[in-house]
Parts: sequence; C-alpha cells; structure tokens
Amino acid sequence: MSACLMAGAMVLGLAAGDRFTLEWTHSVERETWRETWEIVTPDGSPEKRLHLVEAAVKGSGAGMEPGPGGHFEAGWWIWVPDLAPVRELVLAASGETPSAWTLCAAKCVQLGAHAEAPLHIAPCAS
Repeated sequence: MSACLMAGAMVLGLAAGDRFTLEWTHSVERETWRETWEIVTPDGSPEKRLHLVEAAVKGSGAGMEPGPGGHFEAGWWIWVPDLAPVRELVLAASGETPSAWTLCAAKCVQLGAHAEAPLHIAPCAS
C-alpha cells in the first residue's frame, strides 16, 4: 500500500498509486459528478495534501458547468481544474441528498448516506 486516507474514523488504503475518486449525485440537477484526487507532497512542505486532478459531470445545469478546457467524452464533460492542493475535504452528510458520497480507493465505500456530522477526508499522517 503506497498511501492511505482517513475518512472520518475509517482508514482506507490506496491500491495503485496515490489516487482515489469521489462520486455523488448533484442535489438539484440529479446528475452524477465525479472527481479524481491524488495525494501529493508540495515542494518544501512536510505535510501531505490532496490535489484535484480531474473533474467530470454527466450533465450541466445549476453549478455544474464544465471548467475551462472541458471536453465531452463517453457521456461525461471532463476537465482539469487549476486548484492548489488542500489539507482535507469536508463533505456534508445531511442524509437528504439523492445519493451518498462514493469514495473509491482500493475498494469503494459509501459515506454520508445518513444525517451525521460533516465527514473529513485527509491523507494519513506519515
């Protein structure tokens, strides 16, 4: 195992490389959204971070427009966001949205299907 994630109280191993995907259904448009993240160590930083390397959406609408350079492929609008790495992701868990968050690393898990505190996703400490 090359890296791992803390997802709330769970530790999830990453199988191949340091990437994982996060997928959910948009609460208004009811379209699938998918992001691919990787664990990185920015130059000069002792701390691992999460970097968004690709975003994809099955449709468009309220807050779902593809980003600059987006292209349509196999039913998805796909683009590469230009964002700095972050320490963690904080996912709402209202239990009222059309789907849970699906996080896929070495295996897929459902997160936030029921009302609970926000979920924090972060690289494991070194």
